[in-house]
Amino acid sequence: MTDTLQNDVLAALRDPGHRIPSAWLYDAHGSELFEAITRLPSYYPTRTEIGILDAHLPEIAAAIPANSLLVELGSGSSRKTVPLIDALHEPAGYVPLDISADYLADAAESLRARFPGLPVHPRVADFTADFDLPGELPAHASRLGFFPGSTIGNLDAEDARGLLQHCHGLLGPDSMFLIGIDLDKSADILIPAYDDPEGVTAAFNRNLLVRINRELNADFDPEGFRHEARYFETPPRIEMHLVCERTTTVHVGGERFELAAGESLHTETSHKYSLGAFTTLAAEAGWSVNNHWTDPQGRFAVLLMQATGSRYNPPVTPKPYRSHRP
Repeated sequence: MTDTLQNDVLAALRDPGHRIPSAWLYDAHGSELFEAITRLPSYYPTRTEIGILDAHLPEIAAAIPANSLLVELGSGSSRKTVPLIDALHEPAGYVPLDISADYLADAAESLRARFPGLPVHPRVADFTADFDLPGELPAHASRLGFFPGSTIGNLDAEDARGLLQHCHGLLGPDSMFLIGIDLDKSADILIPAYDDPEGVTAAFNRNLLVRINRELNADFDPEGFRHEARYFETPPRIEMHLVCERTTTVHVGGERFELAAGESLHTETSHKYSLGAFTTLAAEAGWSVNNHWTDPQGRFAVLLMQATGSRYNPPVTPKPYRSHRP
């Protein structure tokens, strides 16, 4: 992981776009800060998605076969997972995947305590790169992918398609996929969600530099970078940046880099979809949308998709697509 982090940071600093994969925002402290972000008044996605799930879980669970193996990408604290497991009919087991090993271990133990009869098989994995399921899994009739939080929006269209294709092959032709997407809306709503007045997202973003310093023996000054959220209409998306406040020199992996005042590190992208656009993208990856649910304001959507069988042959090795957060 350290070698991969160094390679990604060096590649970003050498490239004029300075884009660092946002998966690296999620060390243990970064995961804690993100959980704090989800509870902020301005950050609507988490509570909106939870509201949709709470309102429609009986209908969702009724459409999912009994004895399904639940596979969750980017499980984090798994707090959306408990109600889903409660609603499913005789789930065969639960496989949470997350990049933060410590956070994943804590969440897995919590789930084992909450569901003592349910096999839980955590897997430390960066779902934005090549990944697989654990080798030993409980017997099951089918598989259900669960990808809440609109995390798929972190990926550009090509990479999102690649991830959905990889999941098609991983979960199998008889599988289903429950996924959350953030719908496009005005910048007046989006910008505060990613640049809260409390400064939690700014701390979350700057924590990336703290991690790079700690793990790569680099010398970034986190306080010398300003957090900034930017909205773009085509394609609809939010970008998070760390803007250099003054000309600075940093050293990483034995290399020296100079960043000018106003130059930024691009740390995250969150794409926003229309239902039609995402349905088309999913179909190109081998998934058909069986049903969808939204909140009354039309800010967020939860989609239940079905694998379309032999229409898609997944690649042996998917293209790496590195990002992590909604």
